[in-house]
Amino acid sequence: MIKEYKWVGSEEHFVDQTHLEEIGGVIAGHFGGNSTSGQTKNEDGCLVWVDKKKGWEFALLLDAHNTAQSAELVLKEIHSQKETIYGLLDMGIAGCFEKMNELILTTFKGKAFKEACKTIKGETACLFTIRKDNYLYWFSVGDCLLHLYNPDLAKLGEYQQNQRSFYEWVGQNSTFNKAVPTYSSGIKELRAGVNHILLTTDGLTECQGTDYHLPQKIYSVFEGNTNQEGVQKLLESIRDNNVRDSTTILSWRIETSVEATMPSD
Repeated sequence: MIKEYKWVGSEEHFVDQTHLEEIGGVIAGHFGGNSTSGQTKNEDGCLVWVDKKKGWEFALLLDAHNTAQSAELVLKEIHSQKETIYGLLDMGIAGCFEKMNELILTTFKGKAFKEACKTIKGETACLFTIRKDNYLYWFSVGDCLLHLYNPDLAKLGEYQQNQRSFYEWVGQNSTFNKAVPTYSSGIKELRAGVNHILLTTDGLTECQGTDYHLPQKIYSVFEGNTNQEGVQKLLESIRDNNVRDSTTILSWRIETSVEATMPSD
């Protein structure tokens, strides 16, 4: 059975409140910011689908501004294609990721979606992430962050997977309205052992009084803690440091026994 979770900050803002949801092993963590620092709303959003039996997780993280309408629009559109996406996720690795790229591009460049964008206020960053078997895929528009922790990668200083890109959005002022849309996408082979996948909006990484702009500092919070405990501690930390911006975190751990590519020497 597929586990599902869909949320947008305009429905429940979690200002002054930390909140966790567990979706088939994925922890969704929310903190809407501190009202004492001037926060009054939450424009984040997320969508999580998990099929543990078939071995995949699908996550969409959104960080909107001006209003949450752009996040609402993207969530509505992607959710309306749920059955199509489920079908793609049941395909083989190569076909799944290739077809997912095509679906996202077709959606954001589509005439109906562009017309809908004209009726809303604001824009949103979007980060799609899929873990299927021993591979991690992402499609990123804007400045949401995707981190991956595995000991093999950490000892070489590799954590962040996507390029955080500014002045890129979907919505009212969409970079998909240009002659050529701007985005980044990638595929990563997971290493043997435990792989910790973490997506976050920039409220976490830009919180003053913390070092969470350094991904190794984020992962140090999880040492000796469960996934749920680690997310809770991160949210409590930024709350206690009087962060204004809202933060949404999606975090999960996957263990694989498949040996990854190694150098010939």
